[in-house]
Amino acid sequence: MVGRIALFISCLLLFQATTAPVTILFYGDSLTAGHGLNSPDQAFPTLVEKKLTAQGKQVKVINAGLSGETSAGGLSRLDWVLRQPVDIFILELGANDGLRGLPLDQTRKNLQAIIDKVKAKNPDVKLVIAGMMVPPNLGADYGTSFQKIFPELAKKNNASLIPFLLQGVAGDEKLNISDGIHPNPAGHKILADNVLKVVGPLVK
Repeated sequence: MVGRIALFISCLLLFQATTAPVTILFYGDSLTAGHGLNSPDQAFPTLVEKKLTAQGKQVKVINAGLSGETSAGGLSRLDWVLRQPVDIFILELGANDGLRGLPLDQTRKNLQAIIDKVKAKNPDVKLVIAGMMVPPNLGADYGTSFQKIFPELAKKNNASLIPFLLQGVAGDEKLNISDGIHPNPAGHKILADNVLKVVGPLVK
């Protein structure tokens, strides 16, 4: 009898372990937060969650985007965000650093510090880095060096890379709100697809 009870408990624990949702944390700026949208539900993190759920995958998405966030700001508030366990951490920061022409070495250092903290808190976490670009008015050298930060960090930290989060959206006025920078609902649908190409295979 005792053996049967032990077997039942083991099976129950195994079932619970295999059905626990995968926690995906989106950590970013106004793009992640959904600036300019009527509802956060229109932002790409929620759209990613809905699409993964429709595929039969159990996920829990946390949107930790904050409009105006820089890499330094992201580093300063990270401890509060990491109070809960995370399975997949999607880092979408650096764009505001680039738009302000901040020193690239500092941006790289801040992003690496964020990655280090995430890995220390969640050793088995799967990291995803969202690549970004900056407008050409900042100069070709700055723009090229900025763009290289993200694949270099991904390679260094064995992280997955979204080559350019705004691929197919940047520069298209039909897919952005009036400021020409932030995607509208149609644009966020494309962002969600860009993310899913990389994140989808990570969710078992």
